[in-house]
Amino acid sequence: MELFKSLTGKTKLYESPFKHYELNEPLNTEAIKEICEADIPDPRKENLNYDGTRALDGGEGTFRAGIKDGGKAKKLRCYVTKENSKKFPHLTNFIEELRSAEVYKKIGSLIGRDLSNSFVRLEVICDREGFWLKPHCDIKEKLMSSIVFVNPHGESENLGTDFYDVKLNKVKTVPYKHNYGYFFTSGPNTWHGMEKKEIKKERRCIQINYVTFETDWKVKS
Repeated sequence: MELFKSLTGKTKLYESPFKHYELNEPLNTEAIKEICEADIPDPRKENLNYDGTRALDGGEGTFRAGIKDGGKAKKLRCYVTKENSKKFPHLTNFIEELRSAEVYKKIGSLIGRDLSNSFVRLEVICDREGFWLKPHCDIKEKLMSSIVFVNPHGESENLGTDFYDVKLNKVKTVPYKHNYGYFFTSGPNTWHGMEKKEIKKERRCIQINYVTFETDWKVKS
């Protein structure tokens, strides 16, 4: 239970520019290997250009109801589902941790949200040179938003997520450190993104959400 250990002993609260937590070492070695080796298509080879959104749909950044199916980049996005779970046995075990009452109640208590009727969604991500994310607030359906970075190639720590105040001034960058990340609950002032920066090889991470819409992974009672 690396995640629970991280939540109880290696997680720190920050209040600026909005309430969020940074967590250290939530993943085991095998899960990290699966993230690093996952075959993630390059959208530029599919005639889709990075447009400052993860879905490549040009969506606005305000706190809003969202596109649940992955937008224009749907076929290029690597969600861990029951269908492909055999390719990701250790990430599936990580999802099982997230589904456990022990973990979701702990996270819920930290972010002030009831996660007992939610679903887990996990996406493996590989960003290449040219990727950026405009400042945005996550969709209302995301009760918890989290990114955990893996940095096997020694990329700059500056490639982490940028956090902004309500005037969209950058306040901090969560460092792109190996097996390190953050989580918060979505809201109208949770502005975050990633400014255009040099990615030498690739920027690997997983995006973890508890969401209100149905996925293959309903939390356990």
